[in-house]
Amino acid sequence: MVLGKVRALAVYFDSLNENNLPVFSGGDLVSGRLVVEVTGDVRVKRLDITARGVAKVRWTESRNAGANTAYTQNYTEEVEYLHHYDTLIGDERDEDGPEEGLTILHAGLHEFAFSFSLPQMALATSFEGKHGSVRYWVKAELHRPWLLPVKVKKEFIVFEHIDINTPLLLAPQAGTKEKTLCCWFCASGPISLSAKIERKGYTPGESIQIFAEVENCSSRVVVPKAALYQTQTFVAKGKGKQIQQLVSNLRGEPLQQGKSQSWEGKLLKIPPVSPSILDCPIIRVEYELMVYVDIPGGLNLSLSLPLVIGTIPLHACSTRTSSISSNCSSVSWLGLSERPEAPPSYSDLAISEAYRQDCLQGCDRSGGEGEDQGSLLTYITEFRYLPPPLYSEADPYPDSVEVCGTGDIRRLDMCPSR
Repeated sequence: MVLGKVRALAVYFDSLNENNLPVFSGGDLVSGRLVVEVTGDVRVKRLDITARGVAKVRWTESRNAGANTAYTQNYTEEVEYLHHYDTLIGDERDEDGPEEGLTILHAGLHEFAFSFSLPQMALATSFEGKHGSVRYWVKAELHRPWLLPVKVKKEFIVFEHIDINTPLLLAPQAGTKEKTLCCWFCASGPISLSAKIERKGYTPGESIQIFAEVENCSSRVVVPKAALYQTQTFVAKGKGKQIQQLVSNLRGEPLQQGKSQSWEGKLLKIPPVSPSILDCPIIRVEYELMVYVDIPGGLNLSLSLPLVIGTIPLHACSTRTSSISSNCSSVSWLGLSERPEAPPSYSDLAISEAYRQDCLQGCDRSGGEGEDQGSLLTYITEFRYLPPPLYSEADPYPDSVEVCGTGDIRRLDMCPSR
């Protein structure tokens, strides 16, 4: 008998979104087919499938151990979210099975169905960063006697849903700061900055309405600006590494001495980005809106407003609630705390599956802001296929930083002049 060859081994998922991408969430059923194409009779010992989900962190640092002595310190950490194994042909991991127990695949196409459920827990959202990633994949292996196995691997996307229709994420964010410029013993007048946004939670594709007031009593010409930053935090062996990436920005008009400038809802659009990752112990993805005054020859006056980028968009009723809350606080927003509260832990944002489905139905009925959940997920998934991000050439955190018991890590002192 002339044995044939395995021409192709492929993985296909049954459920794809409107952008033909396999997208799932915690608790979802993942199903699909393994397709094997052979040119003739092929003896198969085993066909198995493995599904895994892993968050992994890795970076290296150079260390000096004395004169003319240096070494490289590796920092690695891994968290597993999914591990499923199933055998579709043969006995489970039976490497020494008898020859007569083999399965013969005849020439043509052969399909084998598979399915598994994602854990009912807070899964980390799929993510690709500079020093780490969160990946989910299915891997199939076809084992034949006396031959190397044929392997195929295919990734799928997991989103841990964050509903921005919660009181915590609908609350307005605001702050105010003032700075006096000094040159030796001569002090000029102060520069003051106040800023406010309507809420803390947004989804990709939305525009942030920025309300700000800048007064320049100094002798310099300054420029008010705003920027949306993504901060990636990687943790391994008790050490932390941070990368800050500019996502979007805008600028106002130059402000002369003694002049003031107001922003009455200036819009900053959120491009396709990863949702916030708040519950992974080794990778965090956080966002902040930095409203600042660009001061030539000095440190910028900056105000940081933390944001949470979610996946479930704003409902019509939540829009009205947010608007009412914003109007009620418009009189006193300049007197709010100078430092806004920190982003919430994921446990504060977690929602049940039943509530999520009800929210999605409500969104469909109300129309949201012109998008349904499917189109939003399509918009969010675009960030995985954009060109690699332009990280700042100078790492804002060049040295390893200790992760304190509170989880605080140093922040930037200066915003970029753009």
